[in-house]
Amino acid sequence: MTNSAIRRLTVVDMHTAGEPVRIVTGGYPELSGATILDKRRQAAVHHDDLRRALMLEPRGHSGMYGVIPVRPSIAGADFAALFTHGEGYSTMCGHATIAIGKWLVESKRIAVEEPETCFALELPCGVVDVRCRVENGRVTGTAFDSVPAFLSQADVGVEVPGFGPVSFDLVYGGAFYAVLPASSLGLDFFETPLDRLVAAGAAITEAGRRAIEIVHPDAADLAFLYGTILTDDAPPPQPSYNLCIFADGQIDRSPTGSGVTARMARDYARGLIGLGVERRFFGPTGVPFDARIIEIVPASVADAVRVRVGGHSAYCGTATFEIDPDDVLGLGFTLPRNYGALVAAD
Repeated sequence: MTNSAIRRLTVVDMHTAGEPVRIVTGGYPELSGATILDKRRQAAVHHDDLRRALMLEPRGHSGMYGVIPVRPSIAGADFAALFTHGEGYSTMCGHATIAIGKWLVESKRIAVEEPETCFALELPCGVVDVRCRVENGRVTGTAFDSVPAFLSQADVGVEVPGFGPVSFDLVYGGAFYAVLPASSLGLDFFETPLDRLVAAGAAITEAGRRAIEIVHPDAADLAFLYGTILTDDAPPPQPSYNLCIFADGQIDRSPTGSGVTARMARDYARGLIGLGVERRFFGPTGVPFDARIIEIVPASVADAVRVRVGGHSAYCGTATFEIDPDDVLGLGFTLPRNYGALVAAD
């Protein structure tokens, strides 16, 4: 093997409220799809080895999250990005959008204006407007205005192993979530061990994916259950804690930007919160996002709203990763559930 056979990828690592954001800055092939959903499919079909290499061990971990910058495909969009995680590719990510804003402004990849820099960011779910507060070239806070969000199905009933009949609201905030209070499962949100809440959320997601049909009015690629959000019992507009379990059981360390969007849309549709009322949300790190409904959106779905969600990001570092073709684990691995699964794979 020669050194030229080694592939190299450069990244910037950040976090938003504790949730990781790994932004690819070099080494990833340019995607040629006509639309951003075409690019998402192209990445999944032709370059998924790179997602695995960046998200999974030994370079990543079970909670890693990533951003692949791509060329915009919609007129008026200033930048575009795909989102990745340990299982695949999501359609929207609020915590990563907040980090992208800070990265773009502070690296001067877009024109910077003080005290506020605004730009249009194209994502698989659509275009969101990003607003960065800027002081002396530094971003002190970032907010995004969501795509139209809505309550898709209220009081959905599914049978969940270990819990029996479970009812949740199916809500779209750029991705579809099952949203329900932990207390409806007989679990005290604040006293139940985190691993038990995670297991409950993962079980609900798995059962929901089997049992319900999801339709998005704009694109079939968006019509899947991304995760489950368990909440406390605080009524709007009181501050609220929640836990988002997404993809294949990943835990969002942040309050979850698209999940906060979904919760605000749900509460608006149920008549629990009004236009312009701000609410604060907390995830498992205790670092909040703030949200308010800024617009009622005429759409094919009733009570669709646009939500502004804000938070803070920070840098963790930069890295150049190498992928050695002779490394049997070089394209990433996950630990087996048991050694029997490992033996069966042989």
